[in-house]
Amino acid sequence: MDYKDTKAVLSTITYDKNEIEAPTQNIYEAISIIAKRANQVSGDLKKELVDKLEEFATFNDSLEEVFENKEQIEVSKFYERLPKPTAIAVEEWLNNKVYFRNPDTE
Repeated sequence: MDYKDTKAVLSTITYDKNEIEAPTQNIYEAISIIAKRANQVSGDLKKELVDKLEEFATFNDSLEEVFENKEQIEVSKFYERLPKPTAIAVEEWLNNKVYFRNPDTE
């Protein structure tokens, strides 16, 4: 999934509790689903960042390693500016983009 085009907000805002719990009718279940989705998003972003940073990795020991790699810094700064995984997960939840099921109720 492309997280770069997300409409999640970077700042802290207050969400309506009723809006969050509406799909499940249970706030605790909704928060649990959002937390699991945030963990998935976090893992995806971390894997993507590590893959991009590996392109800049050097495996030889020399004094030239001391110099900063500007492209590597730019990639890192880009990922730091992205919204937090929890903000992305909440935004997906509120827009009904998260699939969930409860095997106990089926």
